[in-house]
Amino acid sequence: MTETLAQSFDYQVFGLRIQSEIPLPELFPADWEGPPDVTIRHGIVPLSGLSSGIEAQGAALILSVPDVGRFRIEAGREIIADPDPGTPERNFRLFLLGSAFGALLHQRGLLPLHANAIEIDGRAVAFLGESGAGKSTLAAWFLDHGHRVVADDVTVVGFEAGQAIAVPGLPRLRLWSDALRATGRDSRVYPRSYRGHVEIDKFDVAIERRTAVCEPMPLAAIYLLDGIARFEFTGLSGVEAAEMLFAHTYRGSFLSAARTHRAHWMSCMRLAGGTPMFKLSRVREFDRLEEQCAGILAHVARASGNVEPCLAEGI
Repeated sequence: MTETLAQSFDYQVFGLRIQSEIPLPELFPADWEGPPDVTIRHGIVPLSGLSSGIEAQGAALILSVPDVGRFRIEAGREIIADPDPGTPERNFRLFLLGSAFGALLHQRGLLPLHANAIEIDGRAVAFLGESGAGKSTLAAWFLDHGHRVVADDVTVVGFEAGQAIAVPGLPRLRLWSDALRATGRDSRVYPRSYRGHVEIDKFDVAIERRTAVCEPMPLAAIYLLDGIARFEFTGLSGVEAAEMLFAHTYRGSFLSAARTHRAHWMSCMRLAGGTPMFKLSRVREFDRLEEQCAGILAHVARASGNVEPCLAEGI
């Protein structure tokens, strides 16, 4: 049984109650009582056989990140954090709340997608894509136009009564400097996501609680972002859709170490079988962002209960 930490902070993320010795200002304080689902504590994590990457040790996963530190993720319930000397706290938290939590989510048998999600008409809409595909830029536009943010970068999907649901994730957006400018933000106002020998031009934009979704909500549709010379939507279904979900799983390379390949594939098939999915092809030009987001809103409205291919009209 996980021990209670003598001095700790209580948070919530991914539908889990977190008790942590490490302050995590990126997260919202927990708003419900009860024992923690996950504890985070400082400790010594001995060097493993890998200087970088992840490996299994019994029921635990050992994650090593050069110039950051090591994490021991135990049975989906505990993370022992061991930062390298001199590691900036922000850098360490970036990997704690990112890759280490990705491993923990896989241990718990959850379905984390490399996706952003925003609320449209009381339901979540998720945008899948590789880093740099524009997921956070789209989320920033929707946020600025009155839509609450469900999750940034990692969207955890669950199932309730046969319905796919999106679970609230990290309440922040990570934007490149050009995306900051395109959405009317000043990079001098926001902290860099990571500080190192080479400055990465990406910044954290905190989401206020009033503009964040804090409860799971039905997942209306999933869009895979793709670059092409024409703005269009193409329906995805069946094995093709499931393979797309599997390919865009957050930290999918951890599945082998976590030994959850089969269960994860079944979750992808289940999600693909009951949720409308589309490939969204678009030109990544900031001066067309408003026009394209208007097209997305129109398509979401039409796509409810419809997985047939559909082209955006007039774009």
